[in-house]
Amino acid sequence: MNKVLGKDSTCSIARSLDVFGDSWTLLIIREAIVAGSTRFQEFREALGIAPNILAKRMALLVEEGLMERRTYREPGVRARDEYVLTEAGRSLTPVIAALAAWGRAYRPRPDGTSPRFTSEDSGTVAQLAFVTAEGDRVPPARLTARRFADPVLD
Repeated sequence: MNKVLGKDSTCSIARSLDVFGDSWTLLIIREAIVAGSTRFQEFREALGIAPNILAKRMALLVEEGLMERRTYREPGVRARDEYVLTEAGRSLTPVIAALAAWGRAYRPRPDGTSPRFTSEDSGTVAQLAFVTAEGDRVPPARLTARRFADPVLD
């Protein structure tokens, strides 16, 4: 999907929105990360998405290397595909966590739900943070951002 978003399509955010500019795409990633969904029907039921839209989004996620299509077969049933997050897909966990935190803070609902991220080993709740190389936390209000060429970034 080669769109050009605005004047500065070289920006990493614009390049990312080439893939994630559609809300269904991030919701599919959310279901894979938070619910562990891998099967087409699981995504369909969780999201209430039309099958043709889901099929297109899944194809995009596979094409972009965020999910991998694997065939599985249950006894007595025809072979089907499941969709498993790749390393690139799993690396979106902080993005999903940041969206969840923002939604809790700025779009609260009395009946709302949010994922909680915990350490797999200890069960300790993990929090998103900007941290300096020295380990100091930096509140978002104290951050500044400047553009740099990608090769300069860590």
